Amino acid sequence: MVSTCLITGGAGFIGCAISHDLVNRFDRVIAFDSLLPQVHARQERPEDLDPRAEFVKGDVTKAEDWDALLCEVKPTVIVHLAAETGTGQSLMNSTMHAMVNVVGTTQMLDALVRNEAMPKKIVLASSRAVYGEGLWMDAQGNTSYPGGRTHAMLQDATWDFPGLKPCPQNSARVEPSPSNVYASTKLAQENLLTSWGGSMGVDIVRFRLQNVYGPGQSLTNPYTGIVSLFARVAKAGESIPVYEDGDIVRDFVFITDVAAAIVAGVLTSGTNEHAYDIGLGERTTILQVAHIMAKHYGAPEPHINGQFRDGDVRAAWATIDASKEALGWEPKVSVEEGINRLCDWIDAEAEKSA
Repeated sequence: MVSTCLITGGAGFIGCAISHDLVNRFDRVIAFDSLLPQVHARQERPEDLDPRAEFVKGDVTKAEDWDALLCEVKPTVIVHLAAETGTGQSLMNSTMHAMVNVVGTTQMLDALVRNEAMPKKIVLASSRAVYGEGLWMDAQGNTSYPGGRTHAMLQDATWDFPGLKPCPQNSARVEPSPSNVYASTKLAQENLLTSWGGSMGVDIVRFRLQNVYGPGQSLTNPYTGIVSLFARVAKAGESIPVYEDGDIVRDFVFITDVAAAIVAGVLTSGTNEHAYDIGLGERTTILQVAHIMAKHYGAPEPHINGQFRDGDVRAAWATIDASKEALGWEPKVSVEEGINRLCDWIDAEAEKSA
């Protein structure tokens, strides 16, 4: 029997990264992607996709595209990456995010049933965004969920919740509490898949990814993340503007470490009761990232501008011990090494297009 791995959003950043390992593990690997112009400036198969992988252009929100694919392809495993990802953008384009992330997922499930193409496993790339502001603790050790920071709080430069400190994200301990539309749609994906998979006898493996970055990420998408944005500013010899007071905390995890975790889940994991938290497991402030970028390019020191973005959380980093043990996985690339590798790749890409 032919083993087939189908990757939705397979022409994207993570899809290309995992393709190189998966082609050695499956008879067929198929990348299914609509080539969204915001992400793919050139409407063509990406160079980073392993040449042994097949590419099929299609839209996860369209039943006819699913039927055309599944009448010929019977996937053993599906890695579901297709998603609209912009946090701020989701507040202004809620319908688009719901269509791709929620309806795109239900269209997939209906098509699998309709075409009698039931896989053994679906692996979902969810997001740390589902936690929202997450769990916070007071000086006495009492924990609470303060909810999202309001526009009024941010306008008053009240960046933290008074008297509280944030706790790390941990799927076994911290309840999801989305604070923006994108996060809500990612949690909906998780709930849809776990509800459906349990009834259909399909294993559902959920990953909650922290801030993924590295060579191969889109440099044309304005919603692709701050790391590439900072690199463009510093490369131009300008001072990087840093939001709030610079102490926004994130967990930056390099693309090769994320790919290794997902591939491990594809190959070894059954349905997981608690989603795998995938990050470096370290707190890194936005200001620290800006300093590394400025140093790499010899740019002026970053400056705090006090601006903010509605829907952004103050602190997000993960406890990854359970994921490491379950997957036999360990992140290997430090933030400084990863940023320098990303910058070297950005420079090489600029030389190609010069």
